Amino acid sequence: MHAKSIRLVLAVVVTWGAVSAAWAAVAPTAEWPGWRGPNRDGKSPDTGLLKEWPADGPPLLWKVTDIGHGYSGVAVSGGTVYITGDADGKLVLFAFDLDGKPKWKVVVDAAWTGDHPGARATPMIDGGKVYLVSGNGVVACLDSRTGRPVWSKNMREFGGSVPGWGYAESVLILGNLAVVKPGGGKCIVALAKTTGAPAWASKGFTGGAEYGSCLAFTFAKAPLIVAGTGKGIVCVSAMNGGVVFSNEFSAGNTANCPTPAYADGHVFWANGYGKGGVCLKLAAAGRRLSVTEAWRTSDMVCHHGGYVIHEGHIYGNNGDGYACLDLKTGKKMWGERGVGKGSLCWADGMLYLFGEGGGRAGLATCSPEGMQMKGEFRVAGSGPSWAHPVVIGGRLYLRYDTNLYCFDVKAK
Repeated sequence: MHAKSIRLVLAVVVTWGAVSAAWAAVAPTAEWPGWRGPNRDGKSPDTGLLKEWPADGPPLLWKVTDIGHGYSGVAVSGGTVYITGDADGKLVLFAFDLDGKPKWKVVVDAAWTGDHPGARATPMIDGGKVYLVSGNGVVACLDSRTGRPVWSKNMREFGGSVPGWGYAESVLILGNLAVVKPGGGKCIVALAKTTGAPAWASKGFTGGAEYGSCLAFTFAKAPLIVAGTGKGIVCVSAMNGGVVFSNEFSAGNTANCPTPAYADGHVFWANGYGKGGVCLKLAAAGRRLSVTEAWRTSDMVCHHGGYVIHEGHIYGNNGDGYACLDLKTGKKMWGERGVGKGSLCWADGMLYLFGEGGGRAGLATCSPEGMQMKGEFRVAGSGPSWAHPVVIGGRLYLRYDTNLYCFDVKAK
């Protein structure tokens, strides 16, 4: 264990209160409202899906080819598909109906023109509004039916500075709050989601924003928010932003891109550039919280593709392929090539894989006993694909470059 690298602030823990009804609300089952799905865990509520694909892949329902350049994934809510792209020097938010027909589009900000230009953040849909962070640090709230602007802020207002590859996080909606990560001394900031007015800012921890998003979870009835930064992982109270604990794993890494994951009292975070992962174990006795490092691993070197936790095991990108680790011990159960380095999501007991290069999509079993491929096909595009696959409403959405594809994956 590496207990010395855990920074624990118990003064915040004793202020724990009741969790609001809004915190406990569950998203409708046919919705994928934003980054990594209804619970921000990469898992779909869909059932009744294909367990094996035809030789040429599942049926294509529709595609659009002019959404602008970028790496962001889709949000699907209220019968509308939302996605962003950089087109003609502008960051554009697009809205399509479920048949792929355009509903509207709106310019949100100037395009990110730094290294690896292209749209980054996945939109977040909540309460008739859509929330989006631009690569340049604009935090925008718009009407989800029309795209009309409601309010906007800039990360600079909170002391944030643009990371080297631009802001890439997706806004976290938590009850009445819109939570973002400007970085700096006010590393995590909560805004009133209806007006953008500041509600609280974290203090006592300073770190660069990096590229992952915030994750909300509850532990021992405490609402918490955890995020990766340039100075490691940090967890704050969702009530007031007070730092609960931090850990210096992956501090100073070239880039920390994935969003942390939580399950069964464990927080897992893995990164690329040869770094690997760390698993933190949480424990509570009364009002006191303790955090220890359960394990570290070099068996999940995850650049962009992320990971999901299912039934006590972690499945995620590891270098040029995928791996399965035991959540409690870190034991490597298997490693497979799959479709090569890429991203994944989980739906109806299966893993949906999407390769970083060449547009390779795959369907695989999800079991600690091993991974078996149950179908593969390709979509067209160029350059790296860092958009994660999305499965919702019996459909698989894949974004590659300027193209968005929608496939029927329902079992017949």
